[in-house]
Amino acid sequence: MRLSGEAFRELSSRRVTLLGMSGVGKTRLSNILRDHEWFHYSVDYRIGTRYLSEPILDNIKREAMSVPFLRKLLRTDSIYISNNITIDNLKPLSTFLGMLGSPELGGMSLPEFKRRQALHLDAEVQAMRDVSQFIEKASDIYGYPHFLNDASGSFCEIDDESIFQAVARDTIVIYIKASEEDEQFLIERAVKSPKPLYYREAFLDESLATYMEEQGIDYVAEIDPEHFISWVFPFLFKARLPRYKRIADTYGYSISARDAFEVQTPEEFVDLIADTLDAHEATKHATGSA
Repeated sequence: MRLSGEAFRELSSRRVTLLGMSGVGKTRLSNILRDHEWFHYSVDYRIGTRYLSEPILDNIKREAMSVPFLRKLLRTDSIYISNNITIDNLKPLSTFLGMLGSPELGGMSLPEFKRRQALHLDAEVQAMRDVSQFIEKASDIYGYPHFLNDASGSFCEIDDESIFQAVARDTIVIYIKASEEDEQFLIERAVKSPKPLYYREAFLDESLATYMEEQGIDYVAEIDPEHFISWVFPFLFKARLPRYKRIADTYGYSISARDAFEVQTPEEFVDLIADTLDAHEATKHATGSA
């Protein structure tokens, strides 16, 4: 969706998609907006509650069945297991995605890891395809005039161009771009506190081979799961940057993470987006680009 800043300000129903690596401020902006007539569509939440709900519960039950006391209760339907995924607590989803490596250290085998990665990718694609129907639901059912699509950090790993086209058709696509200083902070934070991640398969295979050669490891079961995530994250981060830039250049606009961080109110958010649209138009006319 392409608009001028003035046209965006005058809209009675604004629809925006936020893109960017985890930690650049998408959810912070969502939290500011959702209490002020903006419907917050969290793709990660949709993935966990709709498309991966059963696999997540199966994973929890599998772990519970390894405990004799719980095993007896489960097999007699004496207890009920549920997960409590919320927009602010996606731990059940990340726990399902899991880590690769030694079972003794909480890791899993490569085939199982890849199976879950594939399930996550499919779920993310489906959740993004749901955006258009949730735009209608937000208005028709819940009465929200404005809609914010909070995309996951792995959005750029989708290879289906039709997904990007649909999102750009229905919303204004905004990429929150981290500065070099921000990038270093996000990398350092991820290295210190490793969390489960999604990797495209070709990237995973190449990175895994390099890691195992560097570490002198012959088998995946010898890998320290958290060490591998800490080691691979900087490479993953750098690999995603050009993918996000291409999406923004083709279908949307870019704002800096610093400018996004300065936003404290819905009005400031609208001003930032409108100013970005105007700046893009000015640059386009100055360069004579289409």
